Amino acid sequence: MTLNIQEIQKILPHRWPFLLVDRIDELEPGVRAVGIKNVTINETVFQGHFPGQPVFPGVLIVEALAQVGGIVLLSLPQFKGRLGFLAAIENFRFRKPVSPGDTLKLEFRITRLHRNIAWGEGKAEVDGKMVAEGQLTFAVMKETTDETGQH
Repeated sequence: MTLNIQEIQKILPHRWPFLLVDRIDELEPGVRAVGIKNVTINETVFQGHFPGQPVFPGVLIVEALAQVGGIVLLSLPQFKGRLGFLAAIENFRFRKPVSPGDTLKLEFRITRLHRNIAWGEGKAEVDGKMVAEGQLTFAVMKETTDETGQH
């Protein structure tokens, strides 16, 4: 299963500038997903990180992986309409810097799911080379909105 940006926005509550997944190339709900993030010089983060030698921040790579993990979880029927919250980041390693023009391939696999808690492993690659990897834990909670639909 693949998802375009409009389909991703139906699952994730994130919007610009914090929606960091451009598409999902592979999706097995509750098991794994492979997503793509195109890193461009037009991203606001490069105004300060670092002018003259732009590097995509590692924390945003972790967030992009978490969003792919959220799609894996929230695509399960029992979690439809819920929110996935990042609960833990463990054993993360950054192997190479990511620069404008790079395409991040983000793969996330759920290793354990118990009720509304999920554990998984993520890795990010550029041109087939590992740039980051680690484990993430999620908690899935009910979405709360007011009568206008605002969170």
